[in-house]
Amino acid sequence: MMQMRTHTCNELRLEHVGQQVKIVGWMENVRAVGQNFAFVVLRDFYGTTQVVVENEEMMNIINGLNKESTISVEGVVRERASKNPKQATGDIEVVPSKIEVLGRCRYNSLPFEINRSREADETARLKYRFLDLRNPAVKQNIILRCQVVAALRAAMTEHGFLEITTPILTASSPEGARDYLVPARKHPGKFYALPQAPQQFKQLLMTSGFDRYFQIAPCFRDEDARGDRSPGEFYQLDMEMAFATQDDVFAVLEDVLPPIFAKFGTYNVASSAPFRRIAYNDAMETYGSDKPDLRIDLTCKNVTSLFADSEFEALKGQTVKMVDITNCTLTRKQIEKLLTDCEVQSGSKGYWFKVDENGELAGGIAKFVSGKKDELAKVLELKPNTLVVVAAGQYATKSVGVMIKTFGAACEGHMDKERYEFCWIVDFPMYEIGDESGELEFCHNPFSMPSGGLEVLLKAERGEIDPLTITADQYDLVCNGVELSSGAVRNHDPEIMIKAFELVRLGEEDVKKKFPAMYNAFCYGAPPHAGIAPGVDRMVMLLAGESSIREIIPFPMNKNAQDVMMGAPSVVEQKQLDELHIAIVGDVEKDD
Repeated sequence: MMQMRTHTCNELRLEHVGQQVKIVGWMENVRAVGQNFAFVVLRDFYGTTQVVVENEEMMNIINGLNKESTISVEGVVRERASKNPKQATGDIEVVPSKIEVLGRCRYNSLPFEINRSREADETARLKYRFLDLRNPAVKQNIILRCQVVAALRAAMTEHGFLEITTPILTASSPEGARDYLVPARKHPGKFYALPQAPQQFKQLLMTSGFDRYFQIAPCFRDEDARGDRSPGEFYQLDMEMAFATQDDVFAVLEDVLPPIFAKFGTYNVASSAPFRRIAYNDAMETYGSDKPDLRIDLTCKNVTSLFADSEFEALKGQTVKMVDITNCTLTRKQIEKLLTDCEVQSGSKGYWFKVDENGELAGGIAKFVSGKKDELAKVLELKPNTLVVVAAGQYATKSVGVMIKTFGAACEGHMDKERYEFCWIVDFPMYEIGDESGELEFCHNPFSMPSGGLEVLLKAERGEIDPLTITADQYDLVCNGVELSSGAVRNHDPEIMIKAFELVRLGEEDVKKKFPAMYNAFCYGAPPHAGIAPGVDRMVMLLAGESSIREIIPFPMNKNAQDVMMGAPSVVEQKQLDELHIAIVGDVEKDD
C-alpha cells in the first residue's frame, strides 16, 4: 500500500523508464521555459522528482497553482537528457498525463523560502512551523530524533529494562524548579502538578519490586529558556535500577550511548568506555565548571597567593585565576571583544596580558603583573605569543570557566571540535549555602544518599564536621560541555532521609508531608537503588551538531515559553474559570 501513489519522490531511477507511475507531493518550484513547457520540482517526505509539463492542458493546471500546493501526478518515467548528479532522482523525469490538485496553497507568497527557512526570523519560523518543517534540513533533525529514541528504546530493552509509564497528573513537590499547576475541577481549591521528572514514581517502582525501569519521560518545568534548555516541557531517558551502585549505572550508559553516538553523530570520533571520572571539586579547580568541555586543552591555574599585596586593586587580596593560551594570534580588539562576551555570561570582568615575541609581558594588565613574572612562569606557560586571561574576585571560578570555553573555541589549535568527549562528574557536595537564604540548602538532589550514610550526617549534627564537606553519591554525565544528565544513588532509608532534611531545617513531619508516598514506601523495606536520566533533547542536539535545542523539537516554544503557532498560553472563557473555581486577580495579559 503506497498512500495514493505508486512511488515516492525519491524512488524513481533509470530502471523505471517507460513505466506508468503516480507520485504525490508539494509543488516546490516551477520554471516555465515556453508557453506550454515547464519544469516542476515535486517534493514529498522522501525527496524530489522533476516533472516535465509539455502540453497546454497540463500547463493550464500548473499555471493556476501557487508554489507549495499539493498535487498528484500520473505519467510516464523517461530518461533525462540533462542529468543532475546532485539529485537522487536526477537521471529521470516524469511526463504527466494527469495532474490532480489535492491541496491548494492560497497565498502567492510564503513567509519565507522553504529551503532557506533556517535563515528566517525565529518568530516567523515558529509561527509557521508547519512550513519550516517542510525544509528537508529542518525535517532531518526530527527524523534523527525519532531514530535516536527508537535506538534508545531498543538498547534499554536489550539491557533488561522494562518501559513503564508514570503519571502526568501528580502532586506538587519541591524538586528544584517551578511546577506547572493544573486545577482539579472536582476538588475546588486543589491542584495537580505536572511532573518535573518521574523521580518519586521511579523510586516507588523500585520499592514495588521492579528491578530495571525506563521510559522516554516527558518532564515539565516552569523555567527560563537557554540554548540547551527548552522552557515548558522536555524529554529524558529516565532509568532506575534496584540493588544497584553508581558503577552499575555507569556501566549501562557506557554501553548504551557510545554505539548511538557512533551511528547517529555528526562527528565520527567519540570517547569510549569507561568515561573519564572527575571529582566535582577537581572539575571546578581545573576547568572552572562542573560541565567541562574536554575537547578544549585549556585549564586554569590558581595564583591567588601571588597577588595578596598587588598594587592592582582588582587583584589585591582576591581569588585570582589565570588561563594561559599558547600560540594565540588574536588581536587586542578580538581579545577585548571576547572578554566582554565572557563578562556578559559570567557577570564578572576579566583581564588579560600576553607574552610578546621577546618573551616580555605586554598589553592589558601587564604592568601590574610583570613584577611576578618569575613566579608566574612556575605555573604558567610564558613563551612568546602566549595570551593569559585573568579572573578575580568572588566569581573568579565561574568567570574562568566561561573564559576557557570562549577562548578555547576562538583560539586555533586548542579545541578539537569534531568529536564527542564524555565524562562523569562525581562526588558532588551534598549541601551548599543558598545565595538568597544565606542558610544551608541541598546542593543538588535531596533524594541522594550522602557519602558515609547516617554516620556522616550525625557528625555534622554534632558539629564534628562542616556539613559543606559532605559529598553525595551523585553524578552528572557531561558531553562537550553540555550536562546530559544528573543521577544518584538514592537515599532509600527513612532514618537517613529525615536526618538529611533536618540539617536544612526540615523535620520528620515536613518530610512526611512533602513526600508522603516515598517515606511510607521506604518504611516497608526499600532496596538500595540508583538511576539517572539523560536528556533526550540535549542528546539529539549534540548528535545533530546544533547549538539550539529548538532545532530538534518538532513544535518548540519560544524563549518566553510561548507557542506562537497555537497561541498558547491563552486567555480562557469565564465559564471555564467558574467550573474550576478560579478567579483572576489583577491585570491580565491580553492575547495579541
